[in-house]
Amino acid sequence: MTAPAAPSATDSLLALRELTRRFAAERDWRQFHTPKNLAMALTVEAAELAEHFQWLQTGADEELDDARRTGIRHELADVLLYLVQLADQVGVDLHAAALEKMALNAAKYPADLVRGDARKYDQY
Repeated sequence: MTAPAAPSATDSLLALRELTRRFAAERDWRQFHTPKNLAMALTVEAAELAEHFQWLQTGADEELDDARRTGIRHELADVLLYLVQLADQVGVDLHAAALEKMALNAAKYPADLVRGDARKYDQY
């Protein structure tokens, strides 16, 4: 007997979308989950994520204790959940959008041209 296939990225995002829909519906919060409010909440959570790295030299693993790792994990989850909800509200397939953006970035930043150079695409 073979093991079931791991869920794809698309399946995982769809599952999260359904979980966030149910969570909001059970609390009658969809009325508050407008694109504007979700975008604002997303930026707040991203700032809370950045706060865990503030004043560290690099944020590398050896600089993080267990409490900071837990906080980072929770803030990353908040960012992802708000992003999934925002995408749902504006009708964006996040998986497809990410693939599209990766292709655009590959065209802007050809590996043989930019390897080891962090300048912006318009500076090459």
